[in-house]
Amino acid sequence: MADLDLQDIHDTLVSIAFDAGRMILSANPSDIDQGTKLNSADIVTECDKAVEAHVSTTLRAKYPTYAFMGEETYQPGQKLGDEPTFIVDPIDGTTNFVHGFPHACISLGFAAGRVPTVGVVYNPYLDTLYTAIRGRGAHMTVGRSWGLGEGGKGKVSKLPLAKTPAPLGALDTALLAVEWGSSRDDDNFELKAEVFRKLCLAKTKGGAMVHSLRSLGSAALNLCAVAAGQLDLYWEGGCWAWDVCAAWTILHEAGGLMVSGNPGNWKPEIDERKYLAVRGAPSGQKEIVEEMWAIIGDKKMDYTS
Repeated sequence: MADLDLQDIHDTLVSIAFDAGRMILSANPSDIDQGTKLNSADIVTECDKAVEAHVSTTLRAKYPTYAFMGEETYQPGQKLGDEPTFIVDPIDGTTNFVHGFPHACISLGFAAGRVPTVGVVYNPYLDTLYTAIRGRGAHMTVGRSWGLGEGGKGKVSKLPLAKTPAPLGALDTALLAVEWGSSRDDDNFELKAEVFRKLCLAKTKGGAMVHSLRSLGSAALNLCAVAAGQLDLYWEGGCWAWDVCAAWTILHEAGGLMVSGNPGNWKPEIDERKYLAVRGAPSGQKEIVEEMWAIIGDKKMDYTS
């Protein structure tokens, strides 16, 4: 990565994120065409396609030798290689977008050697920008587009938000993010439902009795909330590299840990589609991962296509 200008890539992605944010905010979901891919819960809109077209055109013009992988132009069988690659989700949280629920974002990731290296995630509804470059820390900026904060540049906070993050305890002290996903007729769905039940179930009934479960409806925003320390864990299966690449860098730079959503694998691949994210903490990461894996048990999520 020595020959890559990561700061320039970061700055370019931030500029694109604000452009895309304006496109998202200017769209009226009730007036635009929308369709489905897998089923009625797997939604795509003309705004998704327009944002990705803008992103890909801009990036290909400036970085013509770099590869590009985007959700709306992905072709089955397309593989992520070692070459520098932009990995993009034009609207992560499309279901939220079409319902007007203000938790959708653009997720702009850059990987080198299949390692998440630059991440930019922007929620235009809340004007909240998350950014990171590997080895240089992670930050959250609020109010930049609205001209808030010192000098109209927004309020910038280093992640995690707590200056001294608390140690992680057991699952019964934790707040977790989960998502139901769009595939709801297979063994993966049954496993998710069973794990959700066991996480919430009282200890007297054999459960973990977590504080609660949250679903923001966006993998990238769930991961950013873990990076910020607002959530303790995020367990996911079924999302794609473009859902996690950008926020993975942010999580890593905030001291967080990404392991497999299936038990046993401490070093998942970027396109593995099964993830467990843990917030940064001075202690307890390994222990809470192992407790979560024990809840999952012998069954494993199987996302192969």
